[in-house]
Amino acid sequence: MELTIRNLSKTYANGVVALDDVSLDIPTGLFGLLGPNGAGKTTLMRTIATLQEADSGEIRFGEIDVLRQKNEVKKLLGYLPQEFGFYPKDTAFNILDHFTLLKGVRDRGERKKKVMELLKRVNLWVERNQKLGTFSHGMKQRFGIALTLLGNSKLIIVDEPTSGLDPEERVRFHNLLSEIGENIVVILSTHIVDDVSDLCTNMAIINNGQIILKANTFEAMAHVDGKIWEKEIPKSDLTTYEHKYHLISSRLFAGKTFIHIYSESNPVDGFTSVKPTLEDVYFYHLSQ
Repeated sequence: MELTIRNLSKTYANGVVALDDVSLDIPTGLFGLLGPNGAGKTTLMRTIATLQEADSGEIRFGEIDVLRQKNEVKKLLGYLPQEFGFYPKDTAFNILDHFTLLKGVRDRGERKKKVMELLKRVNLWVERNQKLGTFSHGMKQRFGIALTLLGNSKLIIVDEPTSGLDPEERVRFHNLLSEIGENIVVILSTHIVDDVSDLCTNMAIINNGQIILKANTFEAMAHVDGKIWEKEIPKSDLTTYEHKYHLISSRLFAGKTFIHIYSESNPVDGFTSVKPTLEDVYFYHLSQ
């Protein structure tokens, strides 16, 4: 099944345009939605998840009209927001068992089997009797994924899932997302470029409520190949280089300042050509 978004718009009462004529085709697999904070990512995810209304436009998931058939969507949807509520004094097993019951599984043995499979899948079986209030942030995120998988979801939305995770938990979470995204639609909404680079074949960049790039990840990087140049500069010269070149990013490495610029020809001046990354693609399009 494919998620199709056409001409979606949303303006809040305070005049902020959160979505401005957004159109996207999101196929089966992991799809990355990149954008800075306030770009419109969460508004788009909440609208797809039927948690808020759009002013205009259309969303379809297969044959389902998402904006008008909300109950049908919810049967197939798993949504993990950036922050979600949980019961800190109850155990992982009990909470999943309770939600499995709410999903209509009345037989205790069948519920136990389902809960066991889910907890093992997200690598939390050993901690099944541990109270959620004692879970690390990464464990809570993996538990949240278990909740999204309860109803045999065909569409899963995860909003800023790796924010605040340590490197080990981030790798574990990436492996989990990669596994579950093989046969269903998984939308990864984030401002962390490496998450999309590591996981997603297809992606889009949103800024100021508009989609500014829709592309295959590898094709997006190929498009700027040979046009990204790097140089180490004194930090005090940064403003000078901003005025002189199409500077797309600067970063510190080992206490030294490195800049990346976009140029279709060799700028000379001590620059060297570098293989573009998705981060270069991201900052290039944001700088347009």
